[in-house]
Amino acid sequence: MEKKLKIGIIGCGGIANGKHMPSLKQIPEVEMTAFCDIIPERAEKAAKDFGTPDAKVYTDYKELLKDETLDVVHVCTPNRSHSFITIDALEAGKHVMCEKPMAKTYAEGKAMVEASVRTGKLLSIGYQNRQCAQNLYAKAVCESGEIGNIYFAKAIALRRRAVPTWGVFLNEYEQGGGPLIDIGTHALDLTLWMMNNYKPKMVVGNTFRKLADQTNTANAWGDWDPKEFTVEDSAFGYIVMENGAVVTLESSWALNIADPKEATFLVCGDKGGVDTLDGVRVNYIKNNRQCLEIPDLKSGGVAFYEGTSDDPAVLDQRKWIDAVLGKGELCVKAEQALVVTQILEAIYTSAKTGKPVYIDD
Repeated sequence: MEKKLKIGIIGCGGIANGKHMPSLKQIPEVEMTAFCDIIPERAEKAAKDFGTPDAKVYTDYKELLKDETLDVVHVCTPNRSHSFITIDALEAGKHVMCEKPMAKTYAEGKAMVEASVRTGKLLSIGYQNRQCAQNLYAKAVCESGEIGNIYFAKAIALRRRAVPTWGVFLNEYEQGGGPLIDIGTHALDLTLWMMNNYKPKMVVGNTFRKLADQTNTANAWGDWDPKEFTVEDSAFGYIVMENGAVVTLESSWALNIADPKEATFLVCGDKGGVDTLDGVRVNYIKNNRQCLEIPDLKSGGVAFYEGTSDDPAVLDQRKWIDAVLGKGELCVKAEQALVVTQILEAIYTSAKTGKPVYIDD
């Protein structure tokens, strides 16, 4: 039996328990042997629920990184610490899966990429929505060339009243922003991936804090505390790519909208278009008629299941571990995630200055 990859988890809060650890538990080639959290009880519970019998528990991530038996580290902490923890882990000789978004700023993200290149260790970011069946189908459509040259796209992450009221989501210092950096990042990642276009030229954006001071909010997770709500509740961006293509980005945790959509997109080419606004739909012209193709993703689907699971989070971890084992390429490349962070930061900067942000590199 081949030696299993040993994984350390840094940050044992919601995203680790909701996504990373349950998904890794389903990958037979790995075992979780180290857990770290600033709240010791959380690390201890994670070790009990997901770890090996001899799993170690830490409150200082630097102590965890001294464990030379670890092959891989998952960084599941608030956004503020993504960069320096990831860099330290790479420098310690570990491959790193970092939760999205990559970092609060482009400079931090760039330093992460440079550390990965310098150390020769793999770095990926947790954009698991790429592994949804409808998104895999849409990606195949885009890659086939059947919708032609893509020149317009929309990235959509709009909630009606679903502000996360736990953890540090409302804390600008810890997170770097609100819905734009939290859920807008998923929609933008999907859209750029569909376009296979990672060369932005100019960004204009605006942010709003219009509903944050309201009470009796009918929020999905209970009323938020306006005093703790230090981030935007909505943000919108307009991105022009180097080749002239245009992307609009819409994100909100709380917007007066009757038909909310999250992690959805539409891309329009000169031969057709594809969107996930209501399942996955492909539109084109055939025999001088407007046609709409709606695939049945419940039939077949071998490519989506890979013999294990159709859970996007599990498929995401499957592809990540395969890459670490040398059995495949990274699905989410750090350089791609860096462009997402670059655009998000540009939207925030444009909102603060009231001016367009021009991207030189």
